[in-house]
Amino acid sequence: MQERSVAVIAPAKLNLSLDVVGTLPGGYHALDMVMQAIDLHESLLLRRSQELTVRMPGSFVPINPKNTAVKAALAFFDYTGLLAGVDILIRKRVPVRAGMAGGSADAAGVLVGLDALYGAKLSMSELCAIGAGIGADVPFALMGGTCRVQGKGDLMRPLPPCPDCRFVIVMPSIGVSTPAAFARYDEVGTPAHPDCAAQEQAIRAGDLNALCTAAGNALEHCSGAKETAHIRALLDEAGALTSLMTGSGAAVFGVFAKEEQAEQAAAALREHYRQVFVARPDRGGARLAPARYQNYPAGR
Repeated sequence: MQERSVAVIAPAKLNLSLDVVGTLPGGYHALDMVMQAIDLHESLLLRRSQELTVRMPGSFVPINPKNTAVKAALAFFDYTGLLAGVDILIRKRVPVRAGMAGGSADAAGVLVGLDALYGAKLSMSELCAIGAGIGADVPFALMGGTCRVQGKGDLMRPLPPCPDCRFVIVMPSIGVSTPAAFARYDEVGTPAHPDCAAQEQAIRAGDLNALCTAAGNALEHCSGAKETAHIRALLDEAGALTSLMTGSGAAVFGVFAKEEQAEQAAAALREHYRQVFVARPDRGGARLAPARYQNYPAGR
């Protein structure tokens, strides 16, 4: 018997490193990155329906044909040929315009949920191929864990789990537009080119200090985010092993070896910023939620 509803969790991501290494056909930038899923996640509930509806209570993200959850549902039904619908409820926890792939996590969660809801049994390769047509970060949102990611985000090499650590993530008051950040990169370039290969080696060796030494973000200098330097200074002062912006911004995070240190740092940052999170590395991507999530209230 097929399920009438399923719950899904979809982790956000951080860029432990991000370099721009060239250009690709179609105007895309060639990237080299180490990406890490974290246990700050979106929660989705999908119910069978005759129509396609998406709800995001408390979120200002517009629900229109450009919404990643809507695009994912349409792409899934187009790929499978199913004449069906779905009611999607998304409890958003990931900040918007943060460089943490919250929208991509929503899309990945919808694909995983629909696959389970309708028993399509698509492979991870099929899901990633559908996801790549929605957004560059969706394949990683499906895979999760720790990955070396290249190209425009479509070339992924899974790595061993990130060394145990805690991330203190700070979202400034103003987000960043990804297209605008890359446009500024094309204008001004960057002096920062992190060593992603060295960071991969550090992860394989389980060396957190070497991982942090190799960290960096080529977009940080041209993101246009005004508060990055101030947040990084506060994180460094609180004892972070390293601090940097994630993705095209605007969220900034620090890496801490111990949970107690991270919690103390987060408390200090909350005196300055409203959205501060402590997160752990997550070894997976979008997936069916544990049983305790399966019947959370649908809301209105």
